[in-house]
Amino acid sequence: MIVVSQDGKKRCFGGAPGKELYAKYHDYEWGVPVYDDRHLFEMLILEGTQAGLNWETILKKREGYRKAFYHFDPIQVAAMSDDELNELLKNKNIIRNKLKIYAARQNAQVFLKIQEEFGSFRDYIWPFVSGKPIINHWQKFEDIPVTTPESIALSVDLKRRGMKFVGPTIIYAYMQAVGLVNDHLTECWCRTSL
Repeated sequence: MIVVSQDGKKRCFGGAPGKELYAKYHDYEWGVPVYDDRHLFEMLILEGTQAGLNWETILKKREGYRKAFYHFDPIQVAAMSDDELNELLKNKNIIRNKLKIYAARQNAQVFLKIQEEFGSFRDYIWPFVSGKPIINHWQKFEDIPVTTPESIALSVDLKRRGMKFVGPTIIYAYMQAVGLVNDHLTECWCRTSL
């Protein structure tokens, strides 16, 4: 359902009072194509962390994650020691889940191997959508799927390579977050302003 915000804009989500952070994410990030490897890595880690939680919670802790994980430099995250990761279990500025914290290092190590194999993570991931965003035309938020053949294929490949917290539902949310897929509803201002 489209939400009409106080500013008069129709949004897919984030339009209610007190949801300004969520609205900003909706307006300027969700569905916008990302080609920068560091940003692709950041969103991969954040989406994996979001499993079982709501996205707004993660957005509120995003700065904490940036500080805890070296501004999502995959080289530095891949080299984090067990002691560093265990110390993060005390950090109230992030989600203190041991499996998710350790997965960040594991995923960084796999991310670097993918970069080495393909030249960049961007060159690895964009072919899963034939090199250009999939633009859907949903009328209602309830119509948006939680997985697609593309998210399943990407999930399977990432798991095969050794990544964690990359199931097909998480990966579809990731694909939306980095603009591999544009699921803005047809009435949303982000769609109508194009």
